[in-house]
Amino acid sequence: MPRRIACSLLGVGLLLLCTGGALPLWAADAVQIETPAGRLPGWLSIVPPLLAIGMALIFKRVIPALFLGVWVGAWVAAGLTASGLWTGLLASFEVYVLGALADSGHAAIILFSLMIGGMVGIISRNGGMQGVVNYIVTWASNAQRGQLATGGLGLAIFFDDYANTLVVGNTMRSVTDKLHISREKLAYLVDSTAAPIATLAFVTTWIGYQVGLVGTAVDQIDGYSEAAYSIFLNSLAYSFYPILAIIFVFAVAYFKRDFGPMYEAERRARTTGEVLRAGATVDQAAADGKEMMSKPGKPQRALNAVVPIVVLVGSVLGGLYVTGLQEAGAGASLQDIIGNADSYKALMWGALLGVVVAAVLSVGQRILTLEETVEAWYAGLKSMLFAMIILVLAWALSEITTVLNTADYLMTVLGEALPPGIVPAIVFVLAAATAFATGSSWGTMGILMPLIIPLVWAVLQLNAMTDPTHYHIIYSSVSAVLAGSVWGDHCSPISDTTILSSMASGCDHIDHVNTQLPYALTVGVVAILMGTIPAGFGFPWWASLLIATPLLIGILLYFGKDAEAGLVAEDAAVVAASGRGGDPS
Repeated sequence: MPRRIACSLLGVGLLLLCTGGALPLWAADAVQIETPAGRLPGWLSIVPPLLAIGMALIFKRVIPALFLGVWVGAWVAAGLTASGLWTGLLASFEVYVLGALADSGHAAIILFSLMIGGMVGIISRNGGMQGVVNYIVTWASNAQRGQLATGGLGLAIFFDDYANTLVVGNTMRSVTDKLHISREKLAYLVDSTAAPIATLAFVTTWIGYQVGLVGTAVDQIDGYSEAAYSIFLNSLAYSFYPILAIIFVFAVAYFKRDFGPMYEAERRARTTGEVLRAGATVDQAAADGKEMMSKPGKPQRALNAVVPIVVLVGSVLGGLYVTGLQEAGAGASLQDIIGNADSYKALMWGALLGVVVAAVLSVGQRILTLEETVEAWYAGLKSMLFAMIILVLAWALSEITTVLNTADYLMTVLGEALPPGIVPAIVFVLAAATAFATGSSWGTMGILMPLIIPLVWAVLQLNAMTDPTHYHIIYSSVSAVLAGSVWGDHCSPISDTTILSSMASGCDHIDHVNTQLPYALTVGVVAILMGTIPAGFGFPWWASLLIATPLLIGILLYFGKDAEAGLVAEDAAVVAASGRGGDPS
């Protein structure tokens, strides 16, 4: 428990650094909260989000933490009276949660996300994704190619991190075992491509969630009206950790270099043929991943996955162009068209058409019956329900901060003590610490995004930097929430995707965490120092990537060693003496 409390204090302390500057929280007496019972001091407006963050860090459960934040916020809005504690509990669900669901934009995001999950379920069950896999694995003839093929497959299944993890881990396990690639390396390749590509691709199960959070946060701000989808697209260039994590995966595979515990694991696998550490614990039932398996005895055609995805992507792009052109008018630039597009409408069109095409292909080829298609769609849909609950509660908490004038309070407290350029780096560290302690990147995004965007805008206002030339700080801060969440998720032993990667790859979970952590830390430090901090002060994002990429490769080449070239004579002698090619220990 002391460790958990320390984590919570760290997270809250970082947030106070962001919100307090050099001033105490109670300094902004000019900001008051109007309640039925009278006026309350403005500093109470930041208690609900701080409480949500702290409770998530202590108990490592995001949904109860978010609900508690909503409840306490409703209590503050009711006047902090004894009766308000009870009425606040009722209002938290009847007013704020209901209001989050009743908003048409929120409903569109929920429907889009559920439909994408359903499409993933169909193309998994009809053998389409397995068909894509079959094309890729035929190229893997040695350890280097096996790792590159695993990374490539991780990029190919870009539309959902869970589907990515389960499909790539379960499919490539038999291939990498034959090539004497350790299970630890397979789990790393799976984990370090799944979430990064899902947060970078502009049509995924993440996009609706992320755009929904950004849109809700922007709605709180007066004077800044950029479309949520446009903000998200502009933030992608500043997603240094996800981009560099993917680059590092392919650098490790291509240059055949490893360091730290991963080198020892790879050396063991190459020397002895033992892909698992002696005594490793593997959940074999979970590793089977039967829910993502194609229907036995049916053809596995890649087109059954590729066509629905192409239709989905094409429909979203077409919808963005059509709706944006209607709003911006003829002769508008492409950037203006996308910026004025109705992203909610475009995403819903694309999701619906993607599901319809996937269903028609499945039933038309008699791979699945209509009933089996609906069951596959529902199985995929169910995988999104937990995330949707988090999203609805995050929306409700965001509405609480609007009622309590949290943004106004932050703007008053901040002053000019916090340099705007350093804000994205602080946001990255806060998101990383929260995701590490809670094990949930989605939960971290849901808690922080509605608070961070108004905070950044307040900093820009107080420094007279609200013109578009300084919007890069907003974009970088948005990406810092997303990238920091992914980084903390990669390092956390209680992360859902980290656990899933271990299970799908058939790897001991602690072994996966121990071997991936040095790689994630290396990429994360380079991402902050060479990307997030310089970009916050106006350094071009592309220049940061041009500097960070060779630096990462240089670190790998300097500290890394080739597991195959590192085999020495005594290793071969020990293997021969064992008489079984196993681990002599």
